[in-house]
Amino acid sequence: MAVMVPDETTSFVGRGNESRQVVGMLATHRVVTLVGAGGVGKTRLAVRGALQDEGRHPDGVYWVDLTPLVGDRLLIATVCDVVGLADHTPRMQIDVLRSWLADRRVLLVLDSCEHLVPDLRRMLDDLLAYAPGLTVLATSRKPLEVAGEQTVRVDPLPVDEGTPGEDSDALRLFRDRARPVVAPHVLDSPEWTAAASDVCRRLEGVPLALELACAQLRSRSIADLADALASRLEALTGDPTARPARHRALRTTIGWSHELCSPVERLVWARLSVARCPVDLQAAQAICALHPLGPDEVAAALDSLVNQSVLTRVGDRFRMLDTLKEYGRMWLAELGEEERIARAHASHHLHVARTAAAEWAGPKQVQWYQRIARTHPDLCAAIDHLLLVRPEEGLELAGHVAFYWTCCGHLHEARGYLERGLALHHAHGPVRAQALWGLGVACLLQGEHDTAQALAADCAREAEEFGDHEARLAAAYLNGLIYLLTGRPLVARTTAERALDAEARGTSTSPGRLRCRLIGVFALTALGAHHESQALARELLAECEAADELWTRSYLQYQLSLIALFEDRVQDAEEHARAMLHSKWSIGDSFGIALGLDLLAAALAAQGQSEDATVLSGTGLAYWRSVGHLQRGTPELAPVREQTERQALTDMGPQAYKIALQRGEEDTERGLALAFGNAPDRAPE
Repeated sequence: MAVMVPDETTSFVGRGNESRQVVGMLATHRVVTLVGAGGVGKTRLAVRGALQDEGRHPDGVYWVDLTPLVGDRLLIATVCDVVGLADHTPRMQIDVLRSWLADRRVLLVLDSCEHLVPDLRRMLDDLLAYAPGLTVLATSRKPLEVAGEQTVRVDPLPVDEGTPGEDSDALRLFRDRARPVVAPHVLDSPEWTAAASDVCRRLEGVPLALELACAQLRSRSIADLADALASRLEALTGDPTARPARHRALRTTIGWSHELCSPVERLVWARLSVARCPVDLQAAQAICALHPLGPDEVAAALDSLVNQSVLTRVGDRFRMLDTLKEYGRMWLAELGEEERIARAHASHHLHVARTAAAEWAGPKQVQWYQRIARTHPDLCAAIDHLLLVRPEEGLELAGHVAFYWTCCGHLHEARGYLERGLALHHAHGPVRAQALWGLGVACLLQGEHDTAQALAADCAREAEEFGDHEARLAAAYLNGLIYLLTGRPLVARTTAERALDAEARGTSTSPGRLRCRLIGVFALTALGAHHESQALARELLAECEAADELWTRSYLQYQLSLIALFEDRVQDAEEHARAMLHSKWSIGDSFGIALGLDLLAAALAAQGQSEDATVLSGTGLAYWRSVGHLQRGTPELAPVREQTERQALTDMGPQAYKIALQRGEEDTERGLALAFGNAPDRAPE
């Protein structure tokens, strides 16, 4: 069972009654929404509730962070991405998601829903009607108003003592967060406790307000903090005895934290609010280091904002909570910098995409796949901005990331952006050629062979007109792939060889040349020239290993595994299939993982390990469902699958075969453990 819930990186304080209430409601209702103001602790409670309830959802618990989304366009795509759907068909994504959920018992956790409520309501009404095993846990500042929804009001932590002598929940949280910066003998003293209790009361027990205030203890005593906070709240109300308006304490504390920042820190806070996802130092400097700030000033400000709890470190990246982003965006608008910073944000991501394209065939290939994956919402925002103000750059950005996206689960967005960009930008040249090729690959993977061939022809014409060597190779690769998938390997080989002969200049491991040489290997295998294909594959594999290139290498391992199966070298076939799977897993290529599982199943079946092979076949079927196809690939793979099934049925019998196949399909972690030797973790991002 997949359990994809954020880690609890800090202690969970209080909320015992609410946790029990959430779990109880999830047991009897299909939609439960945690409702409360920003910063009150809805997300932490949802994490705890999801972890406590995971046992009732055998098909997985999936966490969907909706904070990065601006508008509804990527809503369904984001949910599909989280559950692992990389659909390669032209179907509407809601249909794909609905079909995938139809027979599963899944808990879907939707975090930060308030800005998407009407669209979420429509999506959930649809999904809940078709998926009786679906349960939804949501966090929002207002109810979703979905039929059957149950709401749990999330209030601030209690600030009054429950049992005399015991800390209130608010004070427990405040004390816990203060431990790293306050000496133990001070933390437990009556004076410190009294002043901290006063702070908790004045901040109404709002967790985010408490964390922001606690950050000030690095530079001031608890007594100074309590006095300063008291003065500020009293100045705002005019009456120190009046209870502040609900959640005014949070807004006050955010504003106070903002005022305590230096001018440079406030400017970085405002500028960084445009980022949809956590950012690394390089991205933060590209977005924020505009006049009057330099890169060093931005770096120092980031560290200071972490110390003040405005930012949180996530590995080598910096994350800002949505409530604090809202405040930053407000100040960005006040400064009149919205357009300027949006342009800097888009320009940075265009630079990232250009670099990724230039280094695609090199040693950083895996890192680029991971970086493109984790910055998906920011790339989409950058393309949206550029298509409005600079369509050529928007199309260029879409063209650079299209191949990454088509490989790794965002094929629909790739196609949509490329079609939109081509409609807006009509000028001929390399940018248009790249976009035509990317769109052709997307259409081909969706089974639209004729459309893909027409786009390949358009790409080739653009290449001829401007002497674009890479575009010529790209068009030849696309045409070759079409011929392979439609059972014409000789034409595929001829097409690739002609392109390679005509474009002999450049490095042997340029992206276009690698892909065309790969077409040659595939074609020779399909033609039955196994010795020649194997020799060419090993030659190219050595070059890819020397260049530390992975994508082409994985498909060469695929071909070597296939050839070994044809020649009854089953242990070699197993070794190559496992190597392919490790490569495909590291870049998140579900289509490639499905192919690799089929090959590994065949290799194990040929060695008499029919039960394991059948479990792997079942997991392969689950992956094929995730990409929207039933066992695709080049035509010569079909007999291999049939032989695997025949061998397993003979060895196991129909009933045992059916049980093992179902086990692999329903418990994909078991199948992946068989494939990798253990349950694999995605390569570090």
